[in-house]
Amino acid sequence: MSKAMVAVLCLALLVLSGCGNTARGFRQDGTEAGLALDDATHRVLKSTSK
Repeated sequence: MSKAMVAVLCLALLVLSGCGNTARGFRQDGTEAGLALDDATHRVLKSTSK
């Protein structure tokens, strides 16, 4: 295996691991945003029912 091929494989590994971290971050952000929206909705509904 040539040095260029090893370098390309290492670069591909870094790029793919970065994409995985980004996807995980988007999922976590989406979950947190959904929970915050749900909490805000419950607070608004609770305050209007008094």
